[in-house]
Amino acid sequence: MTRLLASPARRLAALGLLLLAINLGALAIHVPGADTVGSVARANVFVGVLAIGLAVYLVAVRVVLRERLPRAALWTILGIAVLMRAALLPAPPFLSSDIYRYVWDGQVQAAGINPYRYVPADPALERLRDPAIYPLINRKDYARTIYPPAAQLVFAAAGHVSHGVTGMKLAMLGFEALGMLAMLAFLRGAGLPSARILIYAWNPLALWSFACDGHVDAVAIGLLGVALLARSRGRYGLAGGLLGAATLVKVLPIAVAPAFVRGGRLWRPMLVGAAVIALLYLPYLAAGANVLGFAGGYGAEEGYGTGVGYWLLAGLGHLGLSPPGLLPAYLVCAGLTLAALALRIAFGRDRGPAPDAVALCRDTGILAALTTCAASPHYAWYYPWLALPAVVAPTPALIWLGSAPILFLIDPFNDRFLWPSLVFVPAVVLAARALWQARTAPVAALPQGTPR
Repeated sequence: MTRLLASPARRLAALGLLLLAINLGALAIHVPGADTVGSVARANVFVGVLAIGLAVYLVAVRVVLRERLPRAALWTILGIAVLMRAALLPAPPFLSSDIYRYVWDGQVQAAGINPYRYVPADPALERLRDPAIYPLINRKDYARTIYPPAAQLVFAAAGHVSHGVTGMKLAMLGFEALGMLAMLAFLRGAGLPSARILIYAWNPLALWSFACDGHVDAVAIGLLGVALLARSRGRYGLAGGLLGAATLVKVLPIAVAPAFVRGGRLWRPMLVGAAVIALLYLPYLAAGANVLGFAGGYGAEEGYGTGVGYWLLAGLGHLGLSPPGLLPAYLVCAGLTLAALALRIAFGRDRGPAPDAVALCRDTGILAALTTCAASPHYAWYYPWLALPAVVAPTPALIWLGSAPILFLIDPFNDRFLWPSLVFVPAVVLAARALWQARTAPVAALPQGTPR
């Protein structure tokens, strides 16, 4: 057995098959027909199994980054990635019910109705209700849709083709595949090993977030991947427009805009991005102020108004300090820190040895990770997008943050600090270690395989 696994390509194939078996085992824990895993005990076992899969994934990432693999290894990576997604595609979305709102919004638009006008329970939409989708919509009695216009256009397109969750999941996987294809082209253009696509393709958090639950974040990932590719090829206007569209799927991608204007290439991506945002809002403006949907109510539900929704403030609350009293200071400090970093990336001189394409993904990853951590959402599917720039500019902290939040699928302590610390504390340690290495040996700190 040791001799058979001596080849890095064979070790990688064995790890991939093991990861596939682990995910199939996790899927078997779900109680058929249940809209959750089935029970609290089952959910805990389920996440425990996924944690084993996370460890296998991290070992596979290490193999890809440290070993010289043959070109044929790419087909192994992509084949196993497809098999894992195909295994989860027919499964009901039992980790989140968000996809039922996507399907509903698509059906509402297919009927010629603005999705921002009514809550699903409004009598005006009674004729659209069906027993397969409507009963499973979350917040249907009080919340208008929260999803921005770019997401709504995807829902509308899918709603004209399919009225079920499988069709919507296929649409999300299509965007995810678009992002991976873009990053493969990026890797080839940067002269980096194509096998690095494993960092995203085998990511268990991305797998369960999109193949099982069909979260709309996959659309933002696809658009961001193409935007990075366009920017690396000097298509600044196209890159800005795609990033603007990604921002109107999930707001977080706006945080990486400074990476797209680095080097003084400012006005074209900014103007095109702003124009795309304005154009995407036009079809929905008849809803008036409701076009912002449930954004304010969602923030209140998540504890952002009181501060308890932020990981750091929740931790200070355990020390007897008041999160509401510290909230203004936290927001000011986080905002100033991110603004200073954004200005440094957008206008500062890059003295590092990394080529422009690698620096683009490095800066994108830094901005994305810090912004996501500052917001510290406790939903796991907010994090897989961090794995996309890590394909080109892999750092341990970014790879960890893009995959380890799979632990957030449970919260045994019902606390916004204790359980999330399993993800955030190692991320802080890994980031501090990388900063120290970059300070003491800048070239040695670059990921292996990066052109010097």
